[in-house]
Amino acid sequence: MPSFFLSYANSRFHGISEGHGEELLICLHGFGENAESFSKVRHTLGQLFTIVALDLPLHGKTEWKENRQFTPDDLRAVIKLVLEQQSQRTFSLMGYSMGARAALCVIPAFAEQVERLYLLAPDGLKNNPWHMFATQTKIGAWLFKYSTYHPGLLFKLMDLWHKLGFLNPSVHRFAYGSMNTLEKRERVYFVWTCMKQMMPDKKQCRELLRKYKVKTLLIFGKYDRVIPPVLGVKFMDGTFPCKMLVIDKGHQLLGEELGEAILDNYE
Repeated sequence: MPSFFLSYANSRFHGISEGHGEELLICLHGFGENAESFSKVRHTLGQLFTIVALDLPLHGKTEWKENRQFTPDDLRAVIKLVLEQQSQRTFSLMGYSMGARAALCVIPAFAEQVERLYLLAPDGLKNNPWHMFATQTKIGAWLFKYSTYHPGLLFKLMDLWHKLGFLNPSVHRFAYGSMNTLEKRERVYFVWTCMKQMMPDKKQCRELLRKYKVKTLLIFGKYDRVIPPVLGVKFMDGTFPCKMLVIDKGHQLLGEELGEAILDNYE
């Protein structure tokens, strides 16, 4: 599992390279995970792809030292560094959960070079109103920071939203589990704030995927209540080459079963 670092401005991005396939597959992980998460698909996909997984800012061993938010242009520059390192022009792209949101932000700059796009339990197909409020409005950003250090009001609101039906039981439990300690709340706050500009233009993405005929595979978990499969149905509009799979999982999809599903649908 060769590990490497790429220098970018004042920062260092950590990555892992696995597999020995002819095609390059760049992978972006989900919230609270890291590049090693993709080692779970190494055995199934490593013969087909050379898998390069990156640690996003505030995750793994990446050192983000720019004293500002991480932007789509930053991510695109890092992807360019990976392509130079691997001596490749074309590549496939995989994003899981938060990483899928980031992957969609890569498409405007690299659609012509992307052969396949894999979006796994993808965040970013729909604008989450709570995420939008907390990261895209001044009052929301202030309340987000305040609630990080004074969570009483936040928990009361979550309980109220649950009772009123705005939060289903699974999302309610997920939110509590993600915010029930100061360390967890700070992580959510700092990551969401750092990544707040990762807001993909879905219409533009679909147009580019159509124009360059990028083979797209959406994979959802049957029991995922955080990012349900219905979002994939809405994203697929028939204008670009896209398939959708629903596997017998919840939100956590990474594993050999996922790798087998990708191999079975490789074209």
